Amino acid sequence: MDNTYGQALRRGVQRLRAAGVPSPEWDARIIAAHLIHCGHMDIPLDQAPMPGFDMAYDALLRRRESRKPLQYVLGSAWFGPLELKVGPGVFIPRPETEVMADWAVRNADGPRLVDLCTGTGALALYLHHYLPEAQVRAVELADAALAYTTANARGSGVEVIQADATDATTLAEWNGTVDLIVTNPPYVPETPDLDPEVYHDPHDAVFAGEDGMGVITGLIPTFARLLRPGGKVAIEHDDSTSEAVQAVMARHGGFERISALQDMTGTPRFVTAVRAVD
Repeated sequence: MDNTYGQALRRGVQRLRAAGVPSPEWDARIIAAHLIHCGHMDIPLDQAPMPGFDMAYDALLRRRESRKPLQYVLGSAWFGPLELKVGPGVFIPRPETEVMADWAVRNADGPRLVDLCTGTGALALYLHHYLPEAQVRAVELADAALAYTTANARGSGVEVIQADATDATTLAEWNGTVDLIVTNPPYVPETPDLDPEVYHDPHDAVFAGEDGMGVITGLIPTFARLLRPGGKVAIEHDDSTSEAVQAVMARHGGFERISALQDMTGTPRFVTAVRAVD
């Protein structure tokens, strides 16, 4: 048993580092703060742990040592100002996606907003948080993910719809009237050599064929069908496929001002476009 929280943290860091966790100091501190219900900078390092802390800390460390994602260990993930429920069966929202979310808030110039392949509902709820008067719909197909979408959106005013985002009938009543679409679809090329944490995300929410383009290509007719002339779309994609996404958008012929948007590291991570006027 550790005599202080500081000793517990040092032990946690050692364990996570030995397990190959990429950010052992951060993860050990966040897990401890989660248990104490305080900010990660507010842990009373010189104080004796509360009763039961050591047992609970050990249990969460063991889960993280197995390379379960930190967010699954904690049961939640932050996305901008939102704390979202996450767990097995739903894709964990990543900080880089906040760049696209912020772009969307700044570029939404009408009330009808759609988040396709919503997962946790992160993008839809971000839009609703900053644009509370908008009509926001979030589309998700997978049963397991939809449970988290529904839980996160409960009471928010975001309308959750279970449907295939590539189906020609999905949201058909909004054909030609949507002002903005955002999507963080499956886009990673099939590969066996990513960090172990990635493979805890649902396979169908991460990977999209050998080139990572399968789902994005299937979504383009949906963008064209739903968006009004002048409506905008933002698509997250793999860091190797920016040119491919721009090319398939251009080949469709229904979009203009197709351009790359960089993430916080300067990597082209998103493609934005405007529905052309027919």
